[in-house]
Amino acid sequence: MTRLPAFLLSVLAAAGALGAAAEPTTVDLPRIGEPADTVLSPQEERKIGAHITSQLYAHDYILEDPEVAEYVAALTWRLVAAAEAEAPDLTVYVIRDPRINAFALPGGFLGVNAGLLTEVRNESELAGVMAHELAHVTQRHIARTMEGTQGANLATWGAVLAAILAASANPEVVIAALSLGQAATYQREVNFTRAHELEADRIGIRTMARAKFDPEAVATFFLRLEQQSRLYGNQVPEFLRTHPVNTTRISEARTRAASLPKVTVRDPLEFSLMQARARTMASERPSLAAEYFKGHLGADETSVAARYGLAMAYLRLGQHAHAAETFQPVVAAYPRQPNVALMKGRIQLAQGDAKGALATLSRNLEYFPRYAPAILEYADTLIAARRPDEARQVLLSHEQALGTHMETYRLLAYAARDAGQTIEAQYQMANYLFKRGDGPGALAQLDAALRLSSLSAQERSKLRARRQEIAELSRDQTQQTQQRPDGR
Repeated sequence: MTRLPAFLLSVLAAAGALGAAAEPTTVDLPRIGEPADTVLSPQEERKIGAHITSQLYAHDYILEDPEVAEYVAALTWRLVAAAEAEAPDLTVYVIRDPRINAFALPGGFLGVNAGLLTEVRNESELAGVMAHELAHVTQRHIARTMEGTQGANLATWGAVLAAILAASANPEVVIAALSLGQAATYQREVNFTRAHELEADRIGIRTMARAKFDPEAVATFFLRLEQQSRLYGNQVPEFLRTHPVNTTRISEARTRAASLPKVTVRDPLEFSLMQARARTMASERPSLAAEYFKGHLGADETSVAARYGLAMAYLRLGQHAHAAETFQPVVAAYPRQPNVALMKGRIQLAQGDAKGALATLSRNLEYFPRYAPAILEYADTLIAARRPDEARQVLLSHEQALGTHMETYRLLAYAARDAGQTIEAQYQMANYLFKRGDGPGALAQLDAALRLSSLSAQERSKLRARRQEIAELSRDQTQQTQQRPDGR
């Protein structure tokens, strides 16, 4: 896989590419009225973050798994509810990368690598990292950094932003690679960023404590990574490149945690299950994941997470009987846990028992009617069972707790396709592509539908209206970027 920071460098170094947006609707962000707004407004921050996100989707960097994504998003929104500063409309996703890292993009976009999710030892450590990234967003560190330097245009700042995200130990090398000749400016911004890291630590620890996580987990995680880094030589974990840790920072984290009330936290089963799921999905080959979980299960045959991970690996290897046998003790112990039920349903379907899978997933949806993965998995299985009309009804009649998920549009498109509703299928696929930031792909879907001779007047009007909306949004965003070539 291409290294993510290098990819971001290439994305943001392209002048004029910063104005594209991945969201089809206008986001109502709070205006703080800071001086930083004169350099980069909240709306412009959103455009930059949305454009990078669209490229992450295009290059298959984002782990599009509803269960893992929902878990990380729910944890983040728990932190948002406890934060002292108001956060913008957040977009949280998991990156398909086994390295340990997390990052915040402008405009409320938070990314966490699958490798970080699998490395943390408890949920509080994960919450500490996400609270830190959330603080970067609520404090608008990117805009504040840009406000501190005059005379930089938006394209130059896009490149500087990319360099900061890449967090090279040698700023001059990064800038030379970008051919911008802005080494001195970048050095100043790195210094600002280090100050922001300390501020994000301070605010993040306070936020996670308010959210009832263990604040001592931050120092524990920092210390473990710092100790491990001595074994890496030049191969320092990505997290330590983008979030440099030293004894002072660890000591300050301990001091802050000690000043807060002590809490006893018991991790939910979902945490270890999603760790196992992320590890399997981020693994280069399912067989590697299978060997990993076999080893853990050999050391502790009662490990629920190891059984879940091994069953998932067997499923991906096509060894369905082994998956069912491995997973049966987990099903017996946790028959109403939603992630366990989803895995059981997938195994049943893989074994050819569509009726049993639908019964399992339907019951799971009754227990958790607003859990998006339960909605999506049941609808997907109905489509696989050649019941597309029922799948469409499930998708449209259930409100998802964290909003309308992108995957909903894809499944609506597939359900319409299998029901012979070609026009509706292309309309919904256009919505799916546009949510991913693929405006040209969305327009191509609508154009293909408009060429159909079987269109009714009402259908043609609906398609034209949606096409005009997408085209106007894209054109307006481009014009707004061109009107501010100096970033002001």
